[in-house]
Amino acid sequence: MKKFDKERVLLAVAGPVIALVVAVALTSVVLLASGKNPIEPYTLMLEQISYSDVQVLTINQAGMYYLAALAVAIGFRMNLFNIGVDGQYRLAAVTTAVVGAHVALPAPLQIPLLMLVAMLTGAFWAGIAGILKTTRGVSEVVATIMLNAIATSVIGYMTLTDNFGVPVGNNQTTGEMHKSGWFPGISMGESGEIYGFVIIAALAGVLYWLVLNRTRFGFDLRATGASTSAAAASGVNAKRMVLSAMLISGAVAGLAGMPILLGDTHTYSLSFPAGLGFTGIGIALLGRNNPVGIAFASLLWAFLDKASPALDYATPVAYDKEIAVIMQGLIVIAVVVSYEAVRRWGLSRQQRRVGEELAAAARNDNGNDGNDGNDGNNDTVKEVAAR
Repeated sequence: MKKFDKERVLLAVAGPVIALVVAVALTSVVLLASGKNPIEPYTLMLEQISYSDVQVLTINQAGMYYLAALAVAIGFRMNLFNIGVDGQYRLAAVTTAVVGAHVALPAPLQIPLLMLVAMLTGAFWAGIAGILKTTRGVSEVVATIMLNAIATSVIGYMTLTDNFGVPVGNNQTTGEMHKSGWFPGISMGESGEIYGFVIIAALAGVLYWLVLNRTRFGFDLRATGASTSAAAASGVNAKRMVLSAMLISGAVAGLAGMPILLGDTHTYSLSFPAGLGFTGIGIALLGRNNPVGIAFASLLWAFLDKASPALDYATPVAYDKEIAVIMQGLIVIAVVVSYEAVRRWGLSRQQRRVGEELAAAARNDNGNDGNDGNDGNNDTVKEVAAR
């Protein structure tokens, strides 16, 4: 049993480790090809870990990435590719900002209201793709890509001055939200403030694990994702599970913009972060849809984002901060290849081990005579094959 556990851990860790090593190696090749030092950029970025302000920025960014990646992972576990997380979280953010600017309740009611608005908006937008898939067979990939574009237009319409837009200098905002809706943070002194919503993100990861691994709904979701026909044979309504997965994925996506909206900007504007949904895809892949793996991947991604600006100020030779972007892209490519290679290697090892055990069992029982010996041989073979 211990041997099996060790091998399972090895297979789980091998994929991301190989992906990171390959990404670093290929990035070094790019640096060499451009005539730059292939080691110094990593040293410069690693030095940033010791700065408390970079730590705060990394944790805050990781909280947003984590929620976006969880939304993507929910779809992945259902064998769905929800590319629409980006549109879902941005539309949820602007809707929440508008509600927060026009509704004033006590903080114990205001914050839950804003969270509910964000989740319902994200779920509604993702649900459109879910309904199209279950009723018309429209690919969720195509539907969510189109919905991303539509969401951008809807956001532009909502932020018009004639609607909910409030011009602030050259920026177009939705107006400042009432203070009762500001989510309290964790002060780190001169280093800044950690978004309090990061705690909500961590709790979402715990809930994600509990639902998927400790509930009947989670089992049905994973079973449907593995095999729709097998799940249907066991009485699971596959279409209902598809729609449920899209709704839940959209609801979580709606929360992705809340850390910065409720903890920092308190308004939606043209400078609101974009692209979280697409970043979440790479993080979910690197984290293997596991909440702990996604947490580490989110921290890595956020660190690369926040540490890379130091490359521009390096002396005597400055490096382009886009090196971090190159590394992130290479990680996404490498992780897909490495996971497939590790999966095939693990399958090959399992098949070889079962074959060796079957051969050993046959040799041990080869000297037995009579029906008892044959029965023992059959039982042994069945036992080994069952593993």
